[in-house]
Amino acid sequence: MRCVAISDTHGQHSSLQLPPGDLLIHAGDVAKAGGVNEIKDFLYWFAEQPHTHKVFIAGNHDFYFERAPESEITTLIPDTIHYLNDSSTLIEGIKIHGSPVQPWFLDWAFNRQRGADIDRHWQLIPEDTDILLTHGPPKNILDTTFRMQSVGCEMLAAKIEAIRPKYNIFGHIHEAYGQLEQNGTTFINASVLNLRYQLVNAPVVFDFVG
Repeated sequence: MRCVAISDTHGQHSSLQLPPGDLLIHAGDVAKAGGVNEIKDFLYWFAEQPHTHKVFIAGNHDFYFERAPESEITTLIPDTIHYLNDSSTLIEGIKIHGSPVQPWFLDWAFNRQRGADIDRHWQLIPEDTDILLTHGPPKNILDTTFRMQSVGCEMLAAKIEAIRPKYNIFGHIHEAYGQLEQNGTTFINASVLNLRYQLVNAPVVFDFVG
């Protein structure tokens, strides 16, 4: 299956040049301020893309998804889109799990304290997950800021080491865009914007082979 991964579009989705593929993945921060109108604009655009399957999670800018009732969110999202919030979906035999949380970062959405508070989310990740979507990175994996600080989550790194999904796709740290393979997992920071919120990074394309 040809997969196209993006993250951190922050309202600039309509300017993207997306490669063709079967599965379109967005790893959060679809909006800039996170209001409902921004979210509606993104969802309309996302649903219109020609990729057969579409999956996304929220990010720390996407306040609507943290504040709105679940029933309202469910009604808003088109049937052609899979929205994951500490939940999983199965697409053509590929198990995808997604979570929007990240270690506490200023006063943004989906913040969790390091330790038990955030680990309870990681414990919900099924052991047979093939593609893991997290808005933030695991510790020491494409998580270095422009201040040369490694800000990823230690407990997420431990969970990934334990279950070893084939892919972990995330964003959040714009300046750490890229990919690497470690212990059987391919890690992809798919942030398409740089630190100055300029659209400079290409969507990441990969072929999932079961």
